[in-house]
Amino acid sequence: MRAAGARVSLRPVRGRAQRRSGGLPRGRWRPLGVLVRAAGRGDAVSRHELLSLRGRSVAWVFPLALLIGIAAVDVSTPTFQIISWTVLVPGIAAAICGVRGTAVLAVLSAVVYVLADNYWQHHARTSLSGLVLVCLGGLIAVAAAAVRVGGERRMVHMRDIAETTRRTVLRPLPPGFGGLEHAAVYLSADTQARVGGDFYDVQPGPHGTRVLLGDVQGKGLGAVETAAALLGTFREAAYHEPDLAAVAARLETRMLRHRAHTAALGRSDGDRFATAVLTGFSPDLPDAVDVVVFGHEPPLAVGPRGVRRLPAVGGLPLGMGDLLPGPSVAVHRLALARDETLLLVTDGVTEARDAAGRFYRPADDVARAVAADPRNAEPRRLVALVRDGTLRHCRGRLADDTTVFAVRRPGG
Repeated sequence: MRAAGARVSLRPVRGRAQRRSGGLPRGRWRPLGVLVRAAGRGDAVSRHELLSLRGRSVAWVFPLALLIGIAAVDVSTPTFQIISWTVLVPGIAAAICGVRGTAVLAVLSAVVYVLADNYWQHHARTSLSGLVLVCLGGLIAVAAAAVRVGGERRMVHMRDIAETTRRTVLRPLPPGFGGLEHAAVYLSADTQARVGGDFYDVQPGPHGTRVLLGDVQGKGLGAVETAAALLGTFREAAYHEPDLAAVAARLETRMLRHRAHTAALGRSDGDRFATAVLTGFSPDLPDAVDVVVFGHEPPLAVGPRGVRRLPAVGGLPLGMGDLLPGPSVAVHRLALARDETLLLVTDGVTEARDAAGRFYRPADDVARAVAADPRNAEPRRLVALVRDGTLRHCRGRLADDTTVFAVRRPGG
């Protein structure tokens, strides 16, 4: 993991989870296992990285070695004729090589077959149907490679779009942004997705630094759209509004407006809501923090003296404030020492289940880790600790998008 403020990418994290849960072959079979899973998922990027050496593809080595092996066995064993197996070579090339590479290997397979049938002649000559089979197999392999490469290009393009969306919704946070030490981990429950309904951000301003973490109800593009709408409002309101309650009210209003818009469009997600925790760090309050909870899990304060749950309870999720007759926003001013880290998680952590159906309790793991080494209360270490504990508890099978965010004042 990088310095504070860095997000941990999904793919390496998922790989570590699979190794712990026994899902990844160990030792010398690990590259083969990665290749098989990458092919099964259609993960062109992982497959190309695995079959590259210093940035150049070496995928052609495997089918070429097979072709040489078939020819060598056929020549060296007069009683065992396997030259017709060359039809397998372009088929394998179509799965891992480009169109040109597959075409070259298809031509080589036909050439080797003709040489074996007409010049080596230590076997009885095969019929013309064998050569037709090799040539036809090569043509089919080239066509299959063209279809695969086209699909991979579209997939990479869609991944670039998803990455752009992720950077728009979950923008990169530089180290020390807003005068705070922070670190975050985001894991999508969908291995092919880059962003979901979880969101977080840090916004410094003239009235202090505000932090928002939340989880939109539901999944899919509708949840991403809602998260983007809330983050856009937060970034403006958190900068301009002097009162944290006003920021919370702006978020509630934005959620209601967004729901009205989606309902007017006739979409089925017109009743969507979001849980969230809004936090305000003020330079005038070095030993306290303001917290607004919108139906979310209360934050934890983690420090050298242990772990405590902040008594910030109550509050309806964003989008449900109109159910109450009076004001639905309650700002809690809570003590937070300089050496304590504020730990915020989404329900992907608290609702992770083990094989027996038991929920994960991050506070227990964190308390043991901090008691063993107080440095584990640092944001960078803390998010890694909760991430690993969550994945270990659910054996790498995330049922929901998971976000872990830790933040504290500098010098803690």
